[in-house]
Amino acid sequence: MEQEMVEKMRGEVREGDQEKWVYDSSVDHKGRVPPRASTGVWKAALFIITIEFSERLCFFGLSTNLITYLTKVIHQDLKTAAKNVNYWSGVTTMLPLIGGFLADSYTGRFSMILLSSTVYLMGLGLLIMSRFIPSLKPCEADTSCQHTSKVHEVTFFLAMYFISVATGGYKPCLESFGADQFDDDHREERKKKMSYFNWWNFALCCGLVLGVTVVVYVQDYVSWGFADIILTIALAITIIIFYFGRPFYRYRMPQGSPLTPMLQVVVAAMKKRHLPYPSSPALLYEVPKPHKSHGRLLNHTKTLRFLDKAAIIEGNEHLSDDKKSSSWRLTTVTRVEELKLILNMVPIWLTSLAFGTCVAQSATFFIKQSSAMNRKIGHHFEIPPAAIYTLTATGMIIAVTVYDKVLVPVLRRATGNERGITILQRIGFGMIFSVLSMAIAALVERRRLSMAINRAVSMSVFWLAPQFMLLGVGDAFTLVGLQEYFYDQVPDSMRSLGIAFYLSVMGVGNFLSSFLITIVNHVTEKASGNSWFGQDLNTSRVDHFYWLLSAINGLNIFVFVVLSRRYSYKNVQRGVGDDQVESMA
Repeated sequence: MEQEMVEKMRGEVREGDQEKWVYDSSVDHKGRVPPRASTGVWKAALFIITIEFSERLCFFGLSTNLITYLTKVIHQDLKTAAKNVNYWSGVTTMLPLIGGFLADSYTGRFSMILLSSTVYLMGLGLLIMSRFIPSLKPCEADTSCQHTSKVHEVTFFLAMYFISVATGGYKPCLESFGADQFDDDHREERKKKMSYFNWWNFALCCGLVLGVTVVVYVQDYVSWGFADIILTIALAITIIIFYFGRPFYRYRMPQGSPLTPMLQVVVAAMKKRHLPYPSSPALLYEVPKPHKSHGRLLNHTKTLRFLDKAAIIEGNEHLSDDKKSSSWRLTTVTRVEELKLILNMVPIWLTSLAFGTCVAQSATFFIKQSSAMNRKIGHHFEIPPAAIYTLTATGMIIAVTVYDKVLVPVLRRATGNERGITILQRIGFGMIFSVLSMAIAALVERRRLSMAINRAVSMSVFWLAPQFMLLGVGDAFTLVGLQEYFYDQVPDSMRSLGIAFYLSVMGVGNFLSSFLITIVNHVTEKASGNSWFGQDLNTSRVDHFYWLLSAINGLNIFVFVVLSRRYSYKNVQRGVGDDQVESMA
């Protein structure tokens, strides 16, 4: 009943001043049609970006130094520690699939963010307890020990996986909730939305920089527990700020499981598999525009034609308003096209995984390289191993700023595309930098290993700058492009899941990295008797592993280019009252 009232109001509004009201299926905090002037866009998005900043501060402050904690405090060997980091990172970036589904289907994004905030604070609180309560500390005494207590190990991993669960709700909802504040059918708001993803990642990188410098420094040279207290206070403050932004937000109401309409398309297409195709796509069934109540309609595309049969109208199907055919027998063109969107994403998702394996190295082997190199600045100050990770954020911040402020305006004039270049072109361009990063990492590691074997003077940690910076530039193109792609190209009712699909690229990339380590370890040990992964970095051949990743990513780019050239973007119907400028992805 409430949804019907909103739609009735929305219909009246559309006949009025379209600049005054927002009719993109969103509501304000009182469940009414949102006024354009007082809700949404940057005034709302900044509240959401604030909590993203603190969440990334916490996440990178914990994750970047995780391998150091596992090897130095819990005393795991390099291979086991790298696997545990990859497993935790993989789970953390796969859980958003569940969080995104629940948010889109039942809770809504705002409620899921508040619930995740509670779980996140619980995880941080458990970490603090494991540092300060004597029975939960790594060692019974305050001195270091060679064997960490099992109680501490269990408590520590339990706390970290609490944070994983919280991230599973945060990551698909925060970014998509921020993007919801911009109306796709309004020219100016649509352009602002294209910049939103760039500046979202700018804030993310700022949190990352502070996390891997200030927080990591406190962890290494002051106290792990004190660092956890800092993170908890920072997150709690921004959660309160986020809550106070309620009056400015535009909200999307959950519409039930997005999987049901897709299953209906498959069932209806199977039932009508013997029917001939109509002479024109215009003869396929669609909701009349005056009666549309669930968002934008999609135009018909020529791909995956078998699914079109779900929208074929049979002679005995009565389509009057008082007696509509079952959705399991007849579905709209929009529902068919939404399923096509998801199926067309699968090849793009698969060819993005190789990039995810490269990103996984920055939190494992890159950091271990840093710990084995000369990190002194001057005679007395030594930077923590994980602090070198700031170079990735630096590369990303520079690339995002240049891309948004310099390249996009120039490319818009040159190509006529609102984005400058298409989303997939942006993603593919960033993949090139991942190949270069892995190749340079291999050369630097080979040089470092040679000097370590010959007991020469230790290399400066800043030799790692090129590989970190190049990976950061690649992130600015590929990761930001993937975020925009999976948010923009999924059905409108699956925006949280769309961001979760992007995160799953990183999650599966971490799992693939662990799988590759296991396979390579087994093959090299069996072939030569010496594994590429020894007890520590100086007994390993990580440079060979980097060359392998570089080759895999180089081949993957060719496959990605072929797929992207054949890709069909979402094609939204534009009505008479809508902005007539076509959004070219």
